[in-house]
Amino acid sequence: MKNTYRVDEADVAAISAGQIKRLLHYLKPYRKQVMITIALMFTATLTELIGPLLLQRSVDVYIPTENMRGLLGISLAYLGALGFSYFCTRAKIRLAHRTGQNALLDLRKALFNHVQSLSFNFFGNIPAGKLIVRIVNDIDTLNNLFTNGIVNVFTELSMLFAAAVMMFVIHPRLAMVTLSTVPIFMALLFITRSAIKREWRFVRKKLSNLNAYIHESIAGMKVVQAYVRQRENDRIFHTVLDDVFNSWMRAIRINSAYGPAVELISVLGTVIIFWYGARLLAIDDISVGVVIAFTVYLRRFWQPVMMLTGYYNQLLVAMASSERIFELMDEEPEIAISSEAIPLDKVQGSVEFANVTFSYEEGQTVLHNTDFQIEPGETIAIVGPTGSGKTTIISLLSRFYDPLQGKILIDGQDLKNITLKSLRENIGIMLQDPFIFRGTILDNIRYGRLEATEEEIIEVAKAVHVHDFIGMQEKGYHTEVNERGSNLSIGQRQLICFARVLLADPSILILDEATASVDTHTELLLQKAIDKLLEGRTSFVIAHRLSTIRNADRIMVINKGRIAEMGSHEQLVNNEGLYHQLYTVQYKYLNAV
Repeated sequence: MKNTYRVDEADVAAISAGQIKRLLHYLKPYRKQVMITIALMFTATLTELIGPLLLQRSVDVYIPTENMRGLLGISLAYLGALGFSYFCTRAKIRLAHRTGQNALLDLRKALFNHVQSLSFNFFGNIPAGKLIVRIVNDIDTLNNLFTNGIVNVFTELSMLFAAAVMMFVIHPRLAMVTLSTVPIFMALLFITRSAIKREWRFVRKKLSNLNAYIHESIAGMKVVQAYVRQRENDRIFHTVLDDVFNSWMRAIRINSAYGPAVELISVLGTVIIFWYGARLLAIDDISVGVVIAFTVYLRRFWQPVMMLTGYYNQLLVAMASSERIFELMDEEPEIAISSEAIPLDKVQGSVEFANVTFSYEEGQTVLHNTDFQIEPGETIAIVGPTGSGKTTIISLLSRFYDPLQGKILIDGQDLKNITLKSLRENIGIMLQDPFIFRGTILDNIRYGRLEATEEEIIEVAKAVHVHDFIGMQEKGYHTEVNERGSNLSIGQRQLICFARVLLADPSILILDEATASVDTHTELLLQKAIDKLLEGRTSFVIAHRLSTIRNADRIMVINKGRIAEMGSHEQLVNNEGLYHQLYTVQYKYLNAV
């Protein structure tokens, strides 16, 4: 699935009975409602088909004999049939819509839950905009299929076959001649169905590209404006938009051929009725009422054909979307959870990497045969040049990825034998890029532990020295923040996220550049809180500013995916290795500043 807005998504499997069965699976919990809907539909259909018979009897029996009482009775019967049919149709529509919306709700929930279970690599390989299209737009495309399409297909098919049966019951020879136009329609359908399927699938791809580009442009708007890229972005947007327009128009051109073609075939059938019916009238083999009833039944026959043609096109559009939905559903998480995995309980905090090798892409190894062991309650600082593999170590420990070789153990248990939920509940992570959700400051901190009280949240906020800042806001902890915290400074966002991590009270703490975006005064205050919170807790601290990690129990120096050296600050400085070089460069730089 690796692609961008510039690349169309790959074709997936053609429409199959299995795919339709998967869609119908979401209607299974509502089969009682579906059966009632179908019963109402059949009742409405049969009631509608009484009309032409009543019309035939009026023309052939009551009008020639001027039987006004009979005409009045048959008119009232026809009116009653229409009213009853209207009632059944209205009830069918309401129930079908409610059932369809419930099925779509279940499908959207299942898809979103599945997406949340996928691994980090997946989200790095596909634009967020394309995922949004599948969860929102593609499922919306199934709306008509679930609420109207499936039930209406039964409705129209029953009308079509019932009308055909009635014509054969009334006059078999006239019915045979009248329906001789059906093979013409079937040939038209057979010729164009592949083209329609192909074009609507292409439309969904281009819409996906458009959404991916819009999402990327809006998310990076600050960079766009900073580099005055508006004109170039506008050019790219128009190119992507033109692709959507052109693909849509090609699909519409093919679709638009159906309506007039079916109408033409219907008119041809009506001409046949009048031509052949006139010949039969001449030899007294048919009555005028039969000819009129046939004309009405023919309309009842071809109207469902026209509707089914629309539903067929709708089905092809829905199938193009469902292919993409189920392709996403079939995406397997790279992090496999064993059925025998057990919860991580009463964590002591020992961590071991045993001969761990890892790469994000084949042929580009990030960690080489990494071995180390951390004792419970120990604070380990991880330093090294950019790209050396520092963040990869904590990503593997959090099991965002699995190693290619070797094992990672917590308290002697392989991570692969531990449930993912319990593992991550025991690990608190403060990442380099602090993420703030739209909502209140209180809710953003509470995200670390949803059952936390407001008093506990305030206590944690004081510990990380963010309480005073929050108190200065108009609504305090109930102040609304924008998406990604755009109305906060980077430092403020980082402090709120730090409070979130500390509220979770994890057994193992990971700080990835946790103080990188705060000013010197706040960093000093925060460092005191960190020192206190690290006591008795296994901690991994990644920092580029080496002055912040001098008090770590041990410092692990990573270089080109290997552990170059490990020891206390004093030991590593005295060794005059890579750490000594890094420390000396920073010391000279700070003095120069």
